[in-house]
Amino acid sequence: MKTKVALITGGYTGEAEVSFKSSAFVHSQLDKDKYDVYPITISLDSWFHVNEAGLKFTINREDFSLTIDDHILKFDIAFIVLHGTPGEDGRLQGYLDMIGLPYTSCGALTSALTMNKGYTKSIIADIPALHVAKSVLLFEGDRNQGCETVKKQLALPLFVKPNAGGSSIGMTKVKDWNELPEALDKAFDAESTGSQVLVEEFVTGREFSQGIFRNVAGELVVLPATEVRTTREFFDFEAKYIPGLTEEITPADLTDEQRDRASRIIREVYVRLNCRGMVRVDFFLEKGTNNFYFIEINTIPGQTAQSFIPQQVRAFGMKERDFYSELIEAALK
Repeated sequence: MKTKVALITGGYTGEAEVSFKSSAFVHSQLDKDKYDVYPITISLDSWFHVNEAGLKFTINREDFSLTIDDHILKFDIAFIVLHGTPGEDGRLQGYLDMIGLPYTSCGALTSALTMNKGYTKSIIADIPALHVAKSVLLFEGDRNQGCETVKKQLALPLFVKPNAGGSSIGMTKVKDWNELPEALDKAFDAESTGSQVLVEEFVTGREFSQGIFRNVAGELVVLPATEVRTTREFFDFEAKYIPGLTEEITPADLTDEQRDRASRIIREVYVRLNCRGMVRVDFFLEKGTNNFYFIEINTIPGQTAQSFIPQQVRAFGMKERDFYSELIEAALK
């Protein structure tokens, strides 16, 4: 009997558009000889499945089941490809834990914690050989005096970004103090910020993104890194999703020592944050010092054909179909 997979996509934010693209790719790659796959859309209005004939079936939220032709269908596992809330901030995972349905991503606590960039940095800050940029975390109550607080503690240039957002939405690079008020407002007013803004000193260097996952045997597998080179000021939303603005090199041109160091640090980040499934760690190698600077961790990375993780899976010599099967079987185990 095939494993019944709920492929969960959509979401409550502007990142839903990216989620639909990711889930469409995952759906195309999943082994249909092993899995019966049901795309499930979660939106603010409803949770539902649309079959191949275009008929819509509403999810029973008591047990996340579907009733199709008077038959109650219950899933064996949820494959979460939902960026932003409620899929990336732990809300969905907490619900699935309560009804006893296994899933492919990190647990509720880890997901909620890592969605908060400032809190995440405090947990991983003492990992050997890992550096974090000097930063200030601002709350909604700090909004009026935020500029003065930042000026007292940090030096230009700066990154200003929502503390709980994704896809680089609401981010600004500030090179002049006159730009700071508008940058703070932009970050505070972006959706799903958690009413918090993180301001960091800019790190000059090469930018990388690297995936890691736990396989069926329980082993941590670090994928080849991707170097990101963009014509933009930084790797913002447009650079991520508009073709031609960014060059992505997979596998990245790193020395053996840099690869080994990155692998050790990323493994420790995964363990320290109690991750599950696949995650992606973004980092800088600082110019001049070669220090490894943590940027952020993504617990539900993009999964289009052009996304970092599929690129890295292919560079690793693995097919996406086998990779996704590995994630499902590890989660079931």
